[in-house]
Amino acid sequence: MRPRVDWMTQTDDRILELLNESDLILSTAVIALNLDYSRSWVSDRMTTLHEAGLVDSENTGYYRISDLGREYLSGELDADVLEK
Repeated sequence: MRPRVDWMTQTDDRILELLNESDLILSTAVIALNLDYSRSWVSDRMTTLHEAGLVDSENTGYYRISDLGREYLSGELDADVLEK
């Protein structure tokens, strides 16, 4: 079971799942298009996920899931690690 983290949204889970399933480096625009969210909303969430270490930035606006992000999805991560 995944840890419950107060600052995370359902969007965050969907973004991490997409990055994990695709195992690709994706732009915020591609993520937004595939998840049916606005690009600005996804960009805001990506900034937050990057600051938390759940995604890695490969270039400006391009991201991939980090090892920590994979640990979160698998439920192997203690929620305290992600608390701000």
